[in-house]
Amino acid sequence: MEEQKLSAPAADEALVRVVAAPINPADLNQIEGKYPIRAPLPATPGFEGAGVVEEIGGSVQGLTVGTHVILPHDLGTWREACVVKAAKLIAVPGEIKPEQAAMLKINPLTAWRMLHDFVVLQPGDWVIQNAANSAAGRAAIQISRELGYKTVNVVRRAELIEELRAEGGDVVLLDNEDLREAVAAETDGASIRLALNAVGGESALRLAKIVAPEATIVTYGAMSLRPLTLPNGLLIFKNLHFTGFWVNKWYEQATATQRSETFARIFELARRGLLETKVERAYSLGEFAEAVARASEGKRDGKVVFRM
Repeated sequence: MEEQKLSAPAADEALVRVVAAPINPADLNQIEGKYPIRAPLPATPGFEGAGVVEEIGGSVQGLTVGTHVILPHDLGTWREACVVKAAKLIAVPGEIKPEQAAMLKINPLTAWRMLHDFVVLQPGDWVIQNAANSAAGRAAIQISRELGYKTVNVVRRAELIEELRAEGGDVVLLDNEDLREAVAAETDGASIRLALNAVGGESALRLAKIVAPEATIVTYGAMSLRPLTLPNGLLIFKNLHFTGFWVNKWYEQATATQRSETFARIFELARRGLLETKVERAYSLGEFAEAVARASEGKRDGKVVFRM
C-alpha cells in the first residue's frame, strides 16, 4: 500500500472520496494475470466501488459536490480517493447505502442483461442457473422473481438450499448426477429455454442435458476452472445455442441511453432492498492482504469488501 498525492481535478474531472469497494473474482483473476484486461504495472486493483464527490472541475455539469456515485470499472477502486472524468461517474440515489451501491455495477447488471438479451421470456417461464449462491446468482433470483420468471438454482452445498429458497428461489437443488431427474420432478417437466453458467466443466454439461431443444446457455464465469466439454449429440439433436456474456464488453457497446435505462431499473430494485448483497466482513485498506486471502477462499458467508 502506497500513499499518493492527487492533483486537483481538471475542468472535466471530479475528485471522489471512495467509501467502499468489493473484492470480486474478476479482481483476483486480474491480480493473477488471468483476466483479459491487464493494466500497466504498477497498478491499483478493483473493478467496482462507490464514493462521494468532493470537488468538481469548472466545466462539469449534472454533478454536484456531495453526490453519491459509482466509479468506472477501468479506474482501480481499492483506494481512498481518486480524480476521474466526471462523465464516467454514475450518480446513485442517496438512499442506497454506499456499500451496496459499490456492488451494483457488475453482478446485478450482469444478471439483468443475461435475463433480457438472449431469450425472450414471459412471466411463468423457467430459468436454470448454477453457482446460484454467487452474487450474480442471487441477483438473478431477485430480478427473476420481480419479473415473474421462475428459477431453478443449482448449488454445491446443502446448507444453501433453504437460504436461497428464503431469498426467492423457486427450486434449489444440489449439483450432482441426479440433477436432471430432480429438475423434471420439481418443475413438472417444464421446458427451460435459458441457462446461466458460471461454473463450466461437468456442471455446465448437466445444464445442457436439462434444457429444452433450441435453448440458450449463457456462460459468464468459470468457477470450476474446467472447460466446456459437450457430446456432439447435444448440438446435433438439441441444437443448443452456446454464447457468453462479459459485462465489460456490454459497457463498451451499450449506448448512453441503454446504460441509463438499465441503471434506472437496477436502482429502482435496490431502493426497495431487492438487490441487497450479503457482506461477510468489511476490511480496511491496511488489511488488504488478509482481505484478499479471505476473498480467495470458498464457503464464505457473503462478500468481502473494503470500507474506507
